[in-house]
Amino acid sequence: MPFQVAWRVLSHQKGRTALAVGGVFVATLLIFVELGFFIAVPQGGMLTYDHMRFDLLVASNRYVFMGQSWQFPRAALAAAANVPGVAAASPVYLGDAKWQNPEGGPRIDVTAIGFDPPTRIFAVPDIDRQTPVLERADTMLVDSATRSIFGPLTTGRTVDLNGRSMTIGGEYRLGTGFLGLGVVLVDPANFFRIFARRSPQQINLGLVTLRPGADRDKVVAALRRALPPDVQVFTRAGLTRYEIAYWTTKTATGVIFGSGLIVAFIVGLMILYQTLATQIARQLPQFAMLKAIGYRNRTLDAIVLVEALLITLGAFLPGLGAALGLYFLIRRETLLPVTLTGVELSGVFAAAAAMAIGSALFSLARLRRADPADIF
Repeated sequence: MPFQVAWRVLSHQKGRTALAVGGVFVATLLIFVELGFFIAVPQGGMLTYDHMRFDLLVASNRYVFMGQSWQFPRAALAAAANVPGVAAASPVYLGDAKWQNPEGGPRIDVTAIGFDPPTRIFAVPDIDRQTPVLERADTMLVDSATRSIFGPLTTGRTVDLNGRSMTIGGEYRLGTGFLGLGVVLVDPANFFRIFARRSPQQINLGLVTLRPGADRDKVVAALRRALPPDVQVFTRAGLTRYEIAYWTTKTATGVIFGSGLIVAFIVGLMILYQTLATQIARQLPQFAMLKAIGYRNRTLDAIVLVEALLITLGAFLPGLGAALGLYFLIRRETLLPVTLTGVELSGVFAAAAAMAIGSALFSLARLRRADPADIF
């Protein structure tokens, strides 16, 4: 009975119902987008790490994120390699260079990652396949996700990096994350040709691989005892927790999208409340008649709740479709890994259901004014 009455009420006032569905649709779409960004931002910070082979990460104690990792002495990584349980410790160099066409034009920021190709620190088939290319003098690999402003990434094209003539030896597909508009890979020799003022004795990151069967926690403890106080050691899980905390709580990005989630939820809640409250006020005599013929308050409450759920469901499905379209555009334009997971879908649906239930509960106070005596 509650469903039939709720449906009749909503279908009787089609214009108001359509406005309510439209308002909740906007709120639902905002929740999808805000949540998508909120989740994708930390994933963007971890994008490169997720495609690297290591068990532990050694970094400066001034480490902020990969793009601001600072430097520490290479001797510390050499000490880490001698700790029992460690199979290998590979240095990684990071630097910000200026990319420019040899003919001139704008100087564009690009991130260069230097590593020893035989260590195969990247779990990316395109990079493994082109390891010999990286060992050529003045040659680099370019991420195919590098923005179009850099021009064609054609193999054999020559460009200037910090005034050094470099040849594109090939492309690979990984994604630039938050390392900038473009990323190039080079071996250490080429890295220090580009960054002539950098000391090879200062590195940005150390990737540690453990021996099979090694106790990770014991190795971490041994590393922390053996290494100087100006460096720190992350496990993969610890690094993930750190990056999520950094991007969601210590940057404006996390605060903006987190606040946007709350605002979108409140907007949807208020739209639903106003719609239900108005409909209750207009249908008050009908509700009073239902009371007069014996229906209890819980039945009338169920009618209002069903109305709210129907409006929310009518907005949720179009909102889902629109969100999938927006996610595609966002991935294409920003390269952020904005995807719809089952957890995210469940979260948005739970938020929409909470909006429906909350708005219904808030509007029940008006329903209590339905008095059978007023219609006789």
